[in-house]
Amino acid sequence: MLESLITSKTRLRLLIKFFLNIANKGYLNSLANEFGESTNSVRKELNNLSSAGYLQKHNQNNKVIYKANASHPLFKIIQKIVHKHLGIEEILETVYNRIGDVKKIMILGDYAKGIDSGLIEILIVGENINKDYLDEISPKIELKIKRKVSFFVSNKSLKQKSLTIFEA
Repeated sequence: MLESLITSKTRLRLLIKFFLNIANKGYLNSLANEFGESTNSVRKELNNLSSAGYLQKHNQNNKVIYKANASHPLFKIIQKIVHKHLGIEEILETVYNRIGDVKKIMILGDYAKGIDSGLIEILIVGENINKDYLDEISPKIELKIKRKVSFFVSNKSLKQKSLTIFEA
């Protein structure tokens, strides 16, 4: 969906990295390694996005660290577009109202780090969660968002890097 609007794969990866999870940060070499791309292509897109005000940068230990600019007027809109592109809104809409007493929904793994790996790991924290329904809708969601989805159910949050997308 978004690939036809944003033709630069590097720019799309950077937008996903920084706008999926506001806590995500990165510097040139780490981003180039993570994306498997040249530092020149990553540098060009980082410069474009930061000069437009979408990214903030600061120096830390002789490295320029980039992160999303949450005060940019389009921040929430871009974040919503990234969530829609990745299918996160579809997951929330499909899952939340129909599975039980949900306290929290969290994204784990690569997507919590802002990496579009193709496998979205979702932790649902709550009571009386309908696991059969989750098993039933998983293939439908995967077909619609074109990504693999793994649901995990618990009655308490895990202590690992995660992105909370819903909290009651």
